[in-house]
Amino acid sequence: MSERLVVIGGDAAGMSAASQARRLKGPEELEIVAFERGHFSSYSACGIPYWVGGDVATRDELIARSPAEHRERAIDLRMRTEVAAIDVDGQRVLARDLATGGETWTGFDKLVVATGARPKRPALPGIDAPGVHGVQTLDDGQALLDSLDATDGRRAVVVGAGYIGVEMAEALLHRGYEVTVLHRGEQPMATLDPDMGRLVHRAMDGLGITTVASAEVTKILTGEDGRVRAVATDGAEYPADVVVLGMGVVPETSLARAAGLPLGTHGGLLTDLAMRVRGHGNIWAGGDCVEVLDLVSGRERYVPLGTHANKHGQVIGSNVGGDYATFPGVVGTAVSKVCDLELARTGLREKDAREVGLKYVTVTVESTSRAGYYPGAAAMTVKMLAERRTGRLLGVQIVGREGAAKRVDIAAVALTAGMTVERMTALDLGYAPPFSPVWDPVLVAARKATAAVRAAG
Repeated sequence: MSERLVVIGGDAAGMSAASQARRLKGPEELEIVAFERGHFSSYSACGIPYWVGGDVATRDELIARSPAEHRERAIDLRMRTEVAAIDVDGQRVLARDLATGGETWTGFDKLVVATGARPKRPALPGIDAPGVHGVQTLDDGQALLDSLDATDGRRAVVVGAGYIGVEMAEALLHRGYEVTVLHRGEQPMATLDPDMGRLVHRAMDGLGITTVASAEVTKILTGEDGRVRAVATDGAEYPADVVVLGMGVVPETSLARAAGLPLGTHGGLLTDLAMRVRGHGNIWAGGDCVEVLDLVSGRERYVPLGTHANKHGQVIGSNVGGDYATFPGVVGTAVSKVCDLELARTGLREKDAREVGLKYVTVTVESTSRAGYYPGAAAMTVKMLAERRTGRLLGVQIVGREGAAKRVDIAAVALTAGMTVERMTALDLGYAPPFSPVWDPVLVAARKATAAVRAAG
């Protein structure tokens, strides 16, 4: 007698779980029903800024697998269908057809919650005016492109200077817009320490992007036609023909909360190493709606990234399908860019280390991406944190040009392995003048951090 797996969410985590479970069990053993409220499945939300900016030519290039392709693999994917309630005790979900409004209950033996995240959208006057856009889904990206086509103006305001904010600033700059970025922090990219964020600010200004720090948006101003005309802060107004909101996301766990499933301090679902929701033997969760273990701090953390979502899905699908897999945690690795400036971080910032009570030393080094004499060598700044007593690596941040960002992977592996900075200095990294100085910038930072740990006693 076959079991039924119900999946809530048709993107990375949900459909990775469904696909992996299908690889392990055929339709005669496992019926799979998935619900997705949007128009698209299995797509790269991370690619939306590059589609808007023109680096990616068409929307379809961001879609890894269409609903029809999932159905060909015996996954009953029901699009434009929203799950309105989870009945944990009754082992069923209430699904609503968004086209007709009709509602039906569907039973499950096993359930995967992959409801993702929702953008932060403060309740400001004018926030829903035409010309104000979030960029969470492909539908959002299409709406933004349609809005850009509908206006003759060339002034854009981006609210927020995190990953989405700086990437959308670049996209709009590529489209010929005069771009202003408003953010609440001391420097853009709050995922970096302020001293590294200052390098990003300087580079953005050099690109012609106006970056305004400590700017608290109070309202969106509209014209007689109702469309956005400016963004107001406490001290100024910034003219805008289009506004993009890039203030981050929060876990979309309203369904889980209503069902009584356990949530963490960041609002995300709590799971065990097998991605099973704590206290529930037949419910799993993954993607941007969960919290995960930070392997450096030892605490739960909210890190919404597509890389994690796909890994969660693989783990869930393996366990649902009768195999066994675990997701041990993360070290918080992320990369981005604004035009030719590359940004990367992994592990803890100074703020993070202080919050968990760690004593640390920091070092910052200036180096180049290649041997200094080799054509194309570009400047790179590497900041490294190490635990004061043990020398354990705690975090790395990198800002530079071509060849800078992916060097953070060296540090990510070292963090996962629990290496000390002294041990890192002996890493056998690849060297040739076109790729690196004889001492790679990350190893130079490790040498300096080793000296700082010794000096600190």
